[in-house]
Amino acid sequence: MKKLLLALFAALFSFFTCVPGWAQGQTPVKVIGKDKGEVTSLLANGITYLDVQQTAKKIGANVELYSAAKQAKVTLKGFASILTAGESQVILNGQPVALGESVIAYRGRIMAPTAFFTLPALGKALDRKIIFENNTLWVEKNFNLAYAEKTQLLGGEHLVFDMTAPLQYVSHRANAHTVEITFPRAVLKRELFLRLKGDFIYSVQMRQQDGSAVLKIILNRGVEEWSAGTRGDQWVFRAAKNKTAAPIVRAPEPAAVGPETYLSSAQPAGPKPAVLLPAPSVMEEESSAAPEKLAVPAQTAPQVQAGKTAVVQAAPGATLSPATQKPAAPAKPAAKELKPAVIHQGVESVARKKMRIMVDPGHGGKDPGAVRRKQREKDWNLAVAKELYALLKKGGFEVRMTRDKDVFIPLSDRSKQANNFKADLFVSVHTNASKNSRANGFQVYFRSEKATDKEAAEVAALENEAMQYEEVHYNFVDALLQSLAKNEYINESSKLAGYVRNAVFKQPGIGIAVNRNSSVRQANFYVLKGVNSPAILVEMGYISSPKDRGRLSQSAVRKKMAQGLYNGIYDYAKKEGWLK
Repeated sequence: MKKLLLALFAALFSFFTCVPGWAQGQTPVKVIGKDKGEVTSLLANGITYLDVQQTAKKIGANVELYSAAKQAKVTLKGFASILTAGESQVILNGQPVALGESVIAYRGRIMAPTAFFTLPALGKALDRKIIFENNTLWVEKNFNLAYAEKTQLLGGEHLVFDMTAPLQYVSHRANAHTVEITFPRAVLKRELFLRLKGDFIYSVQMRQQDGSAVLKIILNRGVEEWSAGTRGDQWVFRAAKNKTAAPIVRAPEPAAVGPETYLSSAQPAGPKPAVLLPAPSVMEEESSAAPEKLAVPAQTAPQVQAGKTAVVQAAPGATLSPATQKPAAPAKPAAKELKPAVIHQGVESVARKKMRIMVDPGHGGKDPGAVRRKQREKDWNLAVAKELYALLKKGGFEVRMTRDKDVFIPLSDRSKQANNFKADLFVSVHTNASKNSRANGFQVYFRSEKATDKEAAEVAALENEAMQYEEVHYNFVDALLQSLAKNEYINESSKLAGYVRNAVFKQPGIGIAVNRNSSVRQANFYVLKGVNSPAILVEMGYISSPKDRGRLSQSAVRKKMAQGLYNGIYDYAKKEGWLK
């Protein structure tokens, strides 16, 4: 009776929660022949949809979900796409691409038709072929030769191979029973060994060797002839006991094997692995400075003779002709009028040009950030940011804040504000939190797709949760451009982080630990994406740590923290030539 009631309940639940005509299921994913498990799928009106987040991860792509906007972003090197529920097209590398079927929002998931995952651009980014057949998503090498079947025909046996493009081959009969076929520069879909035990063909082995595909075919005793050749987009090997069967037209074999003889099927180079930049590791101020640039000799002008380019080099002491001289350096602009003096810790300096700095107090409004014992991160962030703003204004910098009161600002709007301001630096002020109450200390981050470690990734994930409060529907062209924006300032951001870390370490009165080995870190913070300047995110301490919480709850300590941040920014600006 109990089992019957459970079955009835399950049936009722399925009836009331499923959309008519939709059937939820599981779809296997296989990557180069290996089983990668299953993903949630949906069969709707005869079309198969796959869970975007699950599927992207299994094939090796990066994915971000914007649940409030019902959108997903899938990225790889050279590929970035925004999918929006209800839309039958996606934005791919800045251009709309039709899928034929609309993306679906289903039970908190973003489901895309299989046509999205078989887009040629996605396969190119992965350097793979992606195929959906027999309710399975296959991710294969960029093959151009694949075993199809063995058939019995015309008094013999045929081995049939599919080709994606015409291929040259060279045959060699090693002995009475062994035939080897080499396809220079061909790529097999799969290396296989098949023990066929047929009337004419005993076995076939397929392998990649030295950039070529090699077939080793073992014939049975008594087989008198064999032949091979193309048939449409297939390559066929036939074996027979006598010569009565009509032979296949064999492709002419070149007399000598050379690279120029064959059609090229070399695979394009795959994406380079991400490089994890080392964070500054010592506490001295100069540890954060960038390495000196090597002097690059001036290039000489080319001269063209008989279709070739030759480089003419001047001998020591010789004078180059006007055609080969290096262009004269542009004249330096006249010196600008000196600005009023700026006071920094008792040292007088003069601002040559006002550096523009965007100060970003993290969270705000309906997004409180981390909360412990009625203490809210958003309040501390704003208090320190206001102090920092005042110090920077007094120091002669041009400063703006993304918010100066308790309001909610979407993460994407913060970087837009910085870019519209044409900021030279972006500083986002935050307070950390952890389930581990013993975690404590000051940290400063710069953005990187790859986190320093698991803890850094968790901090970024925590701060990125602010996106859940964003009710605006993302302009997915803008979001795409942000995701594609190459952070040209990553080295400068790292350097700025080092100066700020050092200054906070030296600032008396803060009382929050600064670990000399791990306080400068990197992770993928959404708020730093797309900022067209060096950008850092400061975690002043842990609100979850009783010690750090006790310190940051004091206004005097928050003022000292702001002073430390200011000193670090000032040191960076001076070192980079903004001040003297």
